[in-house]
Amino acid sequence: MKITVLFTGKTAERYLEEGIASFEKRIRRYLPFEIKVLPSVKGVREKEQLKRREGEMILKAVGDGSFVVLLDERGKSLDSVRFAGMLQRKMNEGIRTLVFVVGGAYGVSPEVFERADLLLQLSAMTFSHQVVRILLMEQLYRAFTIIHGEPYHHA
Repeated sequence: MKITVLFTGKTAERYLEEGIASFEKRIRRYLPFEIKVLPSVKGVREKEQLKRREGEMILKAVGDGSFVVLLDERGKSLDSVRFAGMLQRKMNEGIRTLVFVVGGAYGVSPEVFERADLLLQLSAMTFSHQVVRILLMEQLYRAFTIIHGEPYHHA
């Protein structure tokens, strides 16, 4: 299985970029992994139009046949062990590409919600889409250490 993470727009802070890169390197020890950073939409001020344009880019990047996990505050809540179990099940089911989508500052278009196979909540708290990036990366790394019985996760 390959995992792709889609971010809309560049990561704003250097410390977040460095943390994301560190987890990316660690995750690649377990399976093929890539981060796709979609370009920011320029010249659009209206929130709904921005979400629609970002949504078009997201849907194009997701492609057909992928299992799509959309991070959303109303999504399913999983603890780290259950998240690892979900990833293991997807690998066992023969899913070829698992795509995690982190939308922009205003969320995503209705079309992206419709395309999502799973809505996933990282926390009941609200985080900026920038911070969600590193939280997702850490949880992906944690999940693979759980799957492989490595000591990173202390439960």
